[in-house]
Amino acid sequence: MGCGMIINQDKNIRITIQYEGSRYQGWQKQDSTENTLQGKFEAILTKMAGEQVEVQASGRTDAGVHAYGQVANFHIKTQMQPIEIMAYLNRYLPEDVAVVAATEADNRFHSRLSARSKTYCYRVLNSEVPHIFERRYVYRISEQLDMQAMQRAATRLLGTHDYKAFTSTKKGKKSTVRTITKINIERIGEEIRFTYCGDGFLYHMIRILTGTLLEVGQGRMNEGHIIEIMQSGLRAQAGPLVPAQGLTLMEVSY
Repeated sequence: MGCGMIINQDKNIRITIQYEGSRYQGWQKQDSTENTLQGKFEAILTKMAGEQVEVQASGRTDAGVHAYGQVANFHIKTQMQPIEIMAYLNRYLPEDVAVVAATEADNRFHSRLSARSKTYCYRVLNSEVPHIFERRYVYRISEQLDMQAMQRAATRLLGTHDYKAFTSTKKGKKSTVRTITKINIERIGEEIRFTYCGDGFLYHMIRILTGTLLEVGQGRMNEGHIIEIMQSGLRAQAGPLVPAQGLTLMEVSY
């Protein structure tokens, strides 16, 4: 080996990402479209490394869902430091996506498998008048909502349960048992924010939980019916799937 030869080290890089998800087909790479966030990241990093780089995220946010604190990681052979990789990514990423932190992680770190909890926020604009500059981030409902009824119903959803009734996933072998440690519902002016914290969430779970709580808030569903829905395991018993634009992944804890 020559004295001047430089060896590229295999590094596990952990990044924190923010994105405005309105124009993307979700996080997960798809054969049918190049317009996914995972696809964007892998294309840039593969070009940078000169070989295929796979990027894993803490969770696969759906089309139209935003992220304030998405965490991802990837293994890459490079001499570049995390701050240089972060600068490279931000140079080539679209303007509605940014890497806000980058560090070198332990080789065993995996953004999804190592995660201990995730926090999401769903924003509802409770107003008869649209708020034009917030339209990409909120779901507007003009009817009056009973805050106390929604808060009481939310307490029935806490704990470790089978949330099969609150997911769009069809029959599968994977467990639908999850633990929700917090559901906070607060009004800030005309906006109502639903904050969820748990060990993980099923496909469409938060949007269906929110749709169910809004049914309670509008008086269309009795708050006591929550337990029956959970026990039934039937998606048809729960509330509607609310639109994606109100949902943001806020934080992932390790």
